[in-house]
Amino acid sequence: MPKIEAQEALFFRLLGERLEREALVSLLTAAKAELDDWTQGEGLLKIELNDTNRPDLWSTAGLARQLRIYRGAPRPEYPFFSLPGKPREAGDRVVLVDGGLEGIRPYLSGFVAEGPQISDDMLKDLIQSQEKLCWNFGRKRSSISMGVYRADLIAFPVRYRAVDPDATAFVPLEFTEKLSLREILSKHPKGIEYGWIVADKPRFPFLEDDRGEVLSFPPIINSAHIGAVKVGDSRHFIELTGTDMDTLLLATAIVACDLADLGHRIEPVRVVYPYDTPYGREVTVPLYFQKPIGFELEDACRLLGVAIDPEEAVACLARMGVQTARAGRRLTVTPPVYRNDFLHPVDAVEEIMIGRGMDSFEPVWPEDFTIGRLSPMELLSRRAREIMVGLGFQEMIYSYLGSRQEFTEKMNLAGEDLIEIANPMSENLAAVRDSILPNLLATESASGNAAYPHRFFEIGKLAVMERTDNCGSRTLTCLSFLVCDREAGYNDVHSLLAALFYYLAQDCSLKDLEDPRFIPGRAAAVYAGGRRVGILGEIHPEVLENWGIQMPCAGVEIELEVLLERQGQ
Repeated sequence: MPKIEAQEALFFRLLGERLEREALVSLLTAAKAELDDWTQGEGLLKIELNDTNRPDLWSTAGLARQLRIYRGAPRPEYPFFSLPGKPREAGDRVVLVDGGLEGIRPYLSGFVAEGPQISDDMLKDLIQSQEKLCWNFGRKRSSISMGVYRADLIAFPVRYRAVDPDATAFVPLEFTEKLSLREILSKHPKGIEYGWIVADKPRFPFLEDDRGEVLSFPPIINSAHIGAVKVGDSRHFIELTGTDMDTLLLATAIVACDLADLGHRIEPVRVVYPYDTPYGREVTVPLYFQKPIGFELEDACRLLGVAIDPEEAVACLARMGVQTARAGRRLTVTPPVYRNDFLHPVDAVEEIMIGRGMDSFEPVWPEDFTIGRLSPMELLSRRAREIMVGLGFQEMIYSYLGSRQEFTEKMNLAGEDLIEIANPMSENLAAVRDSILPNLLATESASGNAAYPHRFFEIGKLAVMERTDNCGSRTLTCLSFLVCDREAGYNDVHSLLAALFYYLAQDCSLKDLEDPRFIPGRAAAVYAGGRRVGILGEIHPEVLENWGIQMPCAGVEIELEVLLERQGQ
């Protein structure tokens, strides 16, 4: 979970009142946060956030804003936001985007902030926000990177270009000599750390102003001149580049609102693209792009288990900074400009719950008397697990989420029915797996130095699209195993599958199967009692190459639900 360090004096100034430890601990629950440590002599608050869907809380200003509103302060207004089709005046503050960036790092957002001279506490918090947003929310800068510059040294329009990495050079931050963009990847600490993001691209992203002065080489490093922000500066240009427009716009909104809360005036920037984006070819940022969500109050009362009238619900939502429109007993919530975590009416109901106060709900004893016991599926899973271990396999445990690339491209699949997350915190956790085989292959790709043969398995959940189901998907419990060895093949996994089914008292048969994950003619569908229960085959060489695997592999995947149904017959 994200952890932040808040400067004590700055935090309480933004909160509007200094609190004692006990009161602060109690208040932090409104932000799903915990006080990890309070070193009063050092003036530092260490706070752990338990909600990864709220990156707006990962800063001193953002956390103080949420707690301030919860305690009854008015919801702040941020008039500098544009709406789609209704841009704010940007004047000469324009960024021109090069068409060559479309397939490299296509989107840019930003603004100019002018206000009081930045203090040491404010600069530390700005740097922390930059690190948290770009590392946690931005997947180690791959989908979001952020640069802060001295705006007085910049001549607009700024140009965001795709350049030759060997022919373009500048003096990077903390260096005194010029380096080419290619050299930065191998000689600068930030280039060594983040160079993998752009190293395989034919051209690299580059930011310079109208006079040709270098701002930065995003997402790697700022220039030593314009990009060296110091205590005492009062006018800044903040830019963010990335690969996903909505994620980028949300990060921009968070930083802009934080600086506005610190007393800065936010000046919008117009970004001009030569290609289409989700919001057109000219986008004035910061941009409010979130959509309202409506729900019936009866649904909220049913989920919360208490009766709530419309006035109370609106007041609870207001304590969370959420604006609400009411039509009878139907409520429509409009997310704040710095939040994009409302995906379903249940998210709004959760805001009512937190705004009302967790301690306002009386504990209720269960009305039904039940006896705990293992489910039939768990019993079958345990039996299958014992058999697989007895057959010489090692059990693995994986996350049910992964990247689309792992579940589709690396498996030679199109992935039309892959279930994807609407607002993933990371591209590595953007989809729900529909097979365990990619996880097993990922393990094998990292195990090339271990003695062969390799035999490992997992019994776990996966989800498949099911449009006739009320939820649109179906969750399955599956057993999947992989054999990797010089002679591993169809016959090996077939004999292991036969042994598994024998000890489970199940019969099985095979039918030819065409599947791009397997070698043609060396794959089969597995049937039990006339019903298809899984697949079997030798992994296709292209799939092995995609994973960087040098050794032949063969795998099996079985749906345990079908076997469980047959046991009950």
